[in-house]
Amino acid sequence: MKHRTLTSSPALWASIPCPRSELRLDLVLASGQSFRWREQSPAHWSGVLADQVWTLTQTEEQLYCTVYRGDKSQVGRPTLEELEALHKYFQLDVSLAQLYSHWASVDSHFQKVAQKFQGVRLLRQDPTECLFSFICSSNNNIARITGMVERLCQAFGPRLIQLDDVIYHSFPSLEALAGPEVEAHLRKLGLGYRARYVCASAKAILEEKGGLAWLQQLRKAPYEEAHKALCTLPGVGTKETFSGICGDLMLAGLKQCCSVLICANQTRLGSRQQSARRGLRVQKARTNL
Repeated sequence: MKHRTLTSSPALWASIPCPRSELRLDLVLASGQSFRWREQSPAHWSGVLADQVWTLTQTEEQLYCTVYRGDKSQVGRPTLEELEALHKYFQLDVSLAQLYSHWASVDSHFQKVAQKFQGVRLLRQDPTECLFSFICSSNNNIARITGMVERLCQAFGPRLIQLDDVIYHSFPSLEALAGPEVEAHLRKLGLGYRARYVCASAKAILEEKGGLAWLQQLRKAPYEEAHKALCTLPGVGTKETFSGICGDLMLAGLKQCCSVLICANQTRLGSRQQSARRGLRVQKARTNL
């Protein structure tokens, strides 16, 4: 089976009304939130969502999607249930236009730059995938994290389907990541010290926390409670090296929207912006003298 494009197989695609100003696939899927999407054809992004392989593309007003099913008898457009999964993944019930308008009203700098970054929104990711992906993100960059997550899935995730020369896998289960010799295997795959945290966190959730249900219920827990619980996992503690991981999980995996992430690049950008503002105020003050 081959990767589809909208023009080559239009009968197998469905669409969701979604202006590009509400979602930019290129900015969202390659921004370091998820590490499992690839632009296999120009403007066509393929990846795994809800244990299925998808290809997504868009026009100015529509989001188009197609799903690949292993059973050839089930070939067809995405079902309503599948479309709902995609809708939730991109949190399309949240209006970016309203949020951007509010943020612009309280921040003059945001008002100036917002037009350049329309369509940037948060993904609502599976907590398990989000947890272990961000453990891999410690002291890392997007390209290397993407490679680590891909090798992790190839080694321990169930095979889904092959498209062209790409074999897609689901994200591994907690049981698979907690298995014997997992840490040693992950080290061979290039995860380094992160291999220990992947294995240890999977074991802790299964043996001490109550399994997958514990992780999923943190979505409904108060912020402080969920934050404290996550920080008990190996590799997601409060030490400086890992403090960003907990914030990533709170926001992207547990939908705790009051969690605000500030990375090193954002800190430098903010410092430059504030320095520029202070310089402007000083210059104006001197001029008035």
